[in-house]
Amino acid sequence: MTTDPDGPLVTAAELAGLLGRVTVLDVRYRMAGPPGREDYVAGHVPGAVYVDLDAALAAPPGTGGRHPLPAPEVFEDAMRAAGVSDDVPVVAYDDWSGHAAARCWWLLRHHGHQDVRVLDGGWSAWQQVGGAVEAGPGPTPERGDFTAVAGAMALVEADTVREVDVLVDARAAERYRGEVEPVDPVAGRIPGAVNVPTSSNLRPDGRFRPVEELREVYAAVGALDGGVVAAYCGSGVTAAHDVLALELLGVRAALYPGSWSEWITDPDRPVGTGPTSGSP
Repeated sequence: MTTDPDGPLVTAAELAGLLGRVTVLDVRYRMAGPPGREDYVAGHVPGAVYVDLDAALAAPPGTGGRHPLPAPEVFEDAMRAAGVSDDVPVVAYDDWSGHAAARCWWLLRHHGHQDVRVLDGGWSAWQQVGGAVEAGPGPTPERGDFTAVAGAMALVEADTVREVDVLVDARAAERYRGEVEPVDPVAGRIPGAVNVPTSSNLRPDGRFRPVEELREVYAAVGALDGGVVAAYCGSGVTAAHDVLALELLGVRAALYPGSWSEWITDPDRPVGTGPTSGSP
């Protein structure tokens, strides 16, 4: 069960009332797109500090995948530079359907921060409620005292990922089936995985679906049956979105950080394709 009694989401209206009492991180990002800093400079939530996903929320790509987890000391330094402290709540937002913000949420929770939330609906939701907008390079925050101690959120690795009871593939259905692969050199999935694309978590307005609807989505793939659940995606970033959705349902799912981009680095690892999950 989640340790956060208020859950992992905050609405734009709620955030407006919390400014000055929380640390706000702008983690806007586009996969294979321009850095989010330009958008941040053009306008951001007042007091928000920009955090670069590639530099602060991931290690350089390699055998561990396209977005390996950053070393704890690297992550700690980046969060302290952004003003994050252990005893001050954190809110992360993006303009990428919550994917980058969920990664930031997961990393902070994994490294021991007790009060982290994602802005539901992100930058668009903030604009829709008429939230104040600040332009320019942003503040230089007082350095925080966040101490990163990894291990608070569950992980699985390549040699254990197929041992879980339910393995959720968070990618689009056509990538899960192996029909297309726009990013990685091999198409397909980890055999035995079930598919819950991150788009299934959201309403048309980009906010998370009500818990009752999410429960139907994840119950349909067996993720609420009481077994060990893990999630993966292409590089380990967007899978955090499914982990967050499951957190809303009281399920503490594990993350496979290397995800598909790491799985395929070993040609001896099996690859599944087609419309069904096959045998785990």
